[in-house]
Amino acid sequence: MGNADARVRGLAARAGGWSARHRWAAVGIWVLFVVLAMGLGSAAGRVDVGDRDQLKGETSTAARIIEDAGIEEPAGETVLVQARDGGLTATDREFRSAVAAVVTAVQRTGEVTDVTSPYESGTVSKDGRSALVQFDVRGDSDTAGDRVEPVLKAVEEVQEEHESLRIEEIGGASMMKTFDDAFGDDFRKAEYSAVPVALGILLIAFGALVAALLPVALAITAIMATMGLMGLVSHLQPMSETANSVMLLVGLAVGVDYCLFYLRREREERAAGRDAQTALRVAAATSGRAIVVSGVTVCVAMAGMLFTGLAEFEAMGLASLMVVAVAMVGSVTVLPALLSLLGERVEKGRLPFLRRRRTRGGSDSRFWSAVLKGVLAKPVLSVVVATGALLAVAAPAVGMKTQNLTLDQEFGDSLPIVQTYNRVNEAFPGGSEPAEVVVKADDINAPEVKAALADFRERAISSGASRGPVEIRLHDQQNVAFVYVPLVGGSDQDAAAASLEKLRDEVRPATLGEVDGVEAPVTGQVAGSKDFNDQVVGSVVPVFAFVVVFAFLVMLLSFRSLTVAVTSIVLNLLSVGAAYGILVAVFQHGWGASLVGAEGVGAIITWLPLFLFVILFGLSTDYHVFVVSRIREARMRGRTTRDAVRHGVVTTAGVVTSAAVIMVAVFGIFGTLSMQSMKQMGVGLAAAVLIDATVIRGVLLPAVMTLLGERNWYLPKWLHRMPDLTHDESPEAVAPPKAREDEGERVPV
Repeated sequence: MGNADARVRGLAARAGGWSARHRWAAVGIWVLFVVLAMGLGSAAGRVDVGDRDQLKGETSTAARIIEDAGIEEPAGETVLVQARDGGLTATDREFRSAVAAVVTAVQRTGEVTDVTSPYESGTVSKDGRSALVQFDVRGDSDTAGDRVEPVLKAVEEVQEEHESLRIEEIGGASMMKTFDDAFGDDFRKAEYSAVPVALGILLIAFGALVAALLPVALAITAIMATMGLMGLVSHLQPMSETANSVMLLVGLAVGVDYCLFYLRREREERAAGRDAQTALRVAAATSGRAIVVSGVTVCVAMAGMLFTGLAEFEAMGLASLMVVAVAMVGSVTVLPALLSLLGERVEKGRLPFLRRRRTRGGSDSRFWSAVLKGVLAKPVLSVVVATGALLAVAAPAVGMKTQNLTLDQEFGDSLPIVQTYNRVNEAFPGGSEPAEVVVKADDINAPEVKAALADFRERAISSGASRGPVEIRLHDQQNVAFVYVPLVGGSDQDAAAASLEKLRDEVRPATLGEVDGVEAPVTGQVAGSKDFNDQVVGSVVPVFAFVVVFAFLVMLLSFRSLTVAVTSIVLNLLSVGAAYGILVAVFQHGWGASLVGAEGVGAIITWLPLFLFVILFGLSTDYHVFVVSRIREARMRGRTTRDAVRHGVVTTAGVVTSAAVIMVAVFGIFGTLSMQSMKQMGVGLAAAVLIDATVIRGVLLPAVMTLLGERNWYLPKWLHRMPDLTHDESPEAVAPPKAREDEGERVPV
């Protein structure tokens, strides 16, 4: 194993070489970039996605009307007064006394407006056992949760004085406060714990503190820089807190992965006897190239979210794309500079009980060597069994049901406010989440408009879409009216959606639709869920097509092999399909739901399937590019295809396993949260990464490539004029072994 100087070409090799020669300049430029990005982003501030940008269609139209009119909708609150044993009714003196006490108590806080008694608004249930006191919290609805505490305490005091009644508060502000208290800290702890978890796994993988800190440091600085860039970009494309969380997860995953790939290869080359300079050059030309190819493909996948037309998805896609690009650039520039600076000191802080790892640098994985022996001995059987198993796991996905989760689906019965939500829906179906019709007219008080509003209220009930009461609030100065319609079906999303359809397609056209110049979009929780579902379904084909086609083209250009490009797409789709199947089996059908605390959910949250496809398709490329690059490198050195496959898989098994364990652990943290949407995301991502790093890369990929033999490198003649992006190969030339007849001719370098 000599240290002969060899000329290597390619972006990653040139970047790594320059950084190693100008190491202080490379580190200084990176630090300056991170500081400038954070400073400029902080100075510019961040623009978040507004209500009118969230969705297209009627929901967006309603938000536009409200925003243009300058109307600030307050956070509405409701107090349920309900007989516990059925003995009292709303007409009894004690019941009336409790209602009056609630009205007085909440008014006394000074934090509420427009307090309405159920005897004025008619919000008494049909059986007379339940009534609703309604009011609004003063000030900005977005911060109402910070001001609702005195109101909640006032209601609790009334409850203590009337033990025969159930007196409970629910609404936008109280739910906001409850969720922040119950899950805000939990969610933040999950995000913060991801870093120490990753660091712990890296310590085991490298056995040295300095080597373990490098990937985490790169990921954190990439995330910091991207946060600043998000502030700048948000003035063109609004961002969101969700996008911030997704960026953090993706940034940590790819930042650690890319650094891990690079660092492991450099250590392996040094363990093989090369000097530090040559080892860095080899790592830059091989792992560096794999990082660039992987990063570009992941960026392409993330860009697919920009085709949804959904502002939240566009924000997540752009934020993820930026953090991947920043991590990729950092991996091929500042990382080789740091490795050049550190030299042997990268081994500092070694753990005594892992000292023997130092001498094992690039040794093959014994476990995967044993697995590969069986896979390569019977590749046909391996393909059939692995594919059959993955298809069986994916089968439940055929019946996937998506919807925006209701409060009880999202949180179960663990919170008192969820039980209140269920009681309100039982006594007043749809009352906790009514449809909201935003009526805009040239003159809201014109006789024909008032007549249409009255007719709409009557027909909403007579049509069976609502059981009432239908409330109308006029904003005379803005010529806008809000009509609140409790939908029949309540928390049953399918039944409520049918009521919404009747309201939109039958009641509205026959009433408000008859008046010229009137706009009357229907919004609300159920309407928003339906509009979101419709838009996600409509964007599935273009997003899938964009991601698959462009990922295929990147792989084709990077490996100059039609076969490698096709197999990579097929294997990635199998991995995503298996993740879908696990999600549906656990969260929709309830198979093993008790193991993850997901009993009774019954559906997959609307945004998750498309989100998972884009994220997983991108992340799966990490492993695929890294493993196939190593296989191709070995083949171009002269090994037979079978031997190249064995060499590529077993020599990358350690780094792929370490990277996968980190991802599974980080995503698994989110699978432990109480919110079902976060739990579904964590379980889906963790399961897919685990499947991808084991069944796909450890069994299917080597079996398929062994069966294909020299056809792995097939490229039609008419594609030979494509740009050649495959020249970042290892500078070492190895004499080829005798080619076997069944392996075909050796691929020329």
